[in-house]
Amino acid sequence: MLDLLRLLSFGPDGWGDEIAQGALLTIELALATLPVGIAIGLMIALAKDSSSAILRGLGNLYTTIFRGLPELLTLFIVYYGGQMLLTELAEHFVEGAHVEVNQFVAGVVALGLVLGAFSSEVLLAAIRAVPKGQKEAAAALGLSGWRTFRLVTFPQLWRVALPGLSNNWMVLLKDTSLVSVIAISDLMRQTAIAVGVTKQPFFFYLVACLIYLVFSGASSVVFGKLEDRAARGFKRVGGH
Repeated sequence: MLDLLRLLSFGPDGWGDEIAQGALLTIELALATLPVGIAIGLMIALAKDSSSAILRGLGNLYTTIFRGLPELLTLFIVYYGGQMLLTELAEHFVEGAHVEVNQFVAGVVALGLVLGAFSSEVLLAAIRAVPKGQKEAAAALGLSGWRTFRLVTFPQLWRVALPGLSNNWMVLLKDTSLVSVIAISDLMRQTAIAVGVTKQPFFFYLVACLIYLVFSGASSVVFGKLEDRAARGFKRVGGH
């Protein structure tokens, strides 16, 4: 047992440094993806709630595509397809040009597109949960559609959307493991390298499992506090 624990030591004789760096990169990737996915999701939700049939159709098409495609396939399309597309565009200006897509950026874009598709459904439900009477009152006061959304709808939708968004965040944390296939040194890739060198798959995958569980547990606490804060003033006091 002590020999196994020594494998997690920091320094040249252990894999603690590599595992910690991979765990940090996993969190960085998830945190970078979260605002991208929520921003995309909000735009798609607004499109699907629009009075324009074209915008609703485009919003529905987006969610159908990115909710239907496997996340791994989306990652490959963004990474390899993005490189091909950018290289072809660059060749119009510089002959023989080749564009390399940064793996981290590709991971953020791919996971953000998927997160946006799932978050749009959560945000759309939250937008529609705001009482219509409030929107009508805002219109009666002369507020434009954008100001009504910014001042009336937007501050309230998060209270309804937070539970669904927290679930999406948990899924995002797990989906970050997919980026190891495009050579990002995240937790799963570093774990796989350690397994290949030490021939201790059960031990290192168990360590990775515990780290993901710690991330999930900490996330549950954070989102729980955010939900409690967002619900202040809406909870019934004394059952009335």
